[in-house]
Amino acid sequence: MQKTEPGRGKNDTASDKIRELEERISSTKYNKKTQHAIGLYKAQLAKLKEKQASRGKGKKGEGYSVRKTGDGTAVLLGFPSVGKSTLLNAITNSESKVGAYAFTTLTVIPGTLEYKHAKIQVLDVPGVVHGAAAGTGRGKEVLAVIRNADLVLIIVDVFNPEHYKALLKEVYDTGVRINQKKPDVKIEKASRGGISIGSTVKLTKLDKKTIESVLREFDLNNANIVLREDIDVDQLIDIVEGNKVYIPSICVLNKIDMVNKEDLDRIKGKINPDLCISADKKINIDELKELIFRRLRLMRIYLKEYNKKADLDEPLIIKEGATLRDLCSKLHKDFVSKFKFAKVWGKSAKYPGMKITKIDHAMEDEDIIELRIK
Repeated sequence: MQKTEPGRGKNDTASDKIRELEERISSTKYNKKTQHAIGLYKAQLAKLKEKQASRGKGKKGEGYSVRKTGDGTAVLLGFPSVGKSTLLNAITNSESKVGAYAFTTLTVIPGTLEYKHAKIQVLDVPGVVHGAAAGTGRGKEVLAVIRNADLVLIIVDVFNPEHYKALLKEVYDTGVRINQKKPDVKIEKASRGGISIGSTVKLTKLDKKTIESVLREFDLNNANIVLREDIDVDQLIDIVEGNKVYIPSICVLNKIDMVNKEDLDRIKGKINPDLCISADKKINIDELKELIFRRLRLMRIYLKEYNKKADLDEPLIIKEGATLRDLCSKLHKDFVSKFKFAKVWGKSAKYPGMKITKIDHAMEDEDIIELRIK
């Protein structure tokens, strides 16, 4: 059993080991010869961080547990005083307290963005500080809110563009993978036989030895793994751990009214934002609403009754890629089993009023649907 030095606890020893592994990874040049060693260091580091995080879990603070409502949930994330409260007020019906000092927002404040008939929940969380993922400034509670969100708006002000990379690190360290899809990798535990590796693509970032070492580091000594993507070791570790969430994001550069065009172009070159706005002067706010709607992958479906005109005033809001089956499920629990056919007008139909008997037909934005139920 490993002994700790007098006056030092287990957490101190774990923190030292984490720092040591981080230094090894950063100081080791990546190439084919070092691929295996770096992969093993990263697996050990991930395992240590997960253990440390599970020890540090505590009760949620007041105001940090928010029930999701509406057609989607977006979280405003940024350092203190970047203008999140002003932005919340500009795009929703909320009245969040605004002040020209840090930590104006002390709890999660919800608002509702109503756009194209969608009702989108927008959450203003307390400003993040360096070390938030490790618990600094109640950072774990703040960052936990985004794990349940459908979209993250990363707010950066023009005077601190360096905050963007810092925020990305805090988000990454809390187990959220923004603008990434979950890798197409399947791992099944086995009772014996060691580790069997199969792939449907050529692997250029991982070799067999590295894959085996990572799996064994997480006590997967007998397993079948199939990789359908050319992933790297970080993605493999994410899949093995199985506790990561994948969320789209929007990078918003705020307070653009406070700098000249030349400075703005220079700052934009540093972080490549999705949109530049001024929440205070309401510059590009409508464009932001449209971007939120699109990144949430929402679409409008209009319903029509037999021998009646379609209701074009109140569309049903549903996710892109939704099928007639999804529509039936949303309308009534019995509609799936009783589905007979549908008549469709819109982009997903080859001609107006097309009769579709397949319930897995994918709909498109602004389709008009007439359901026929048995």
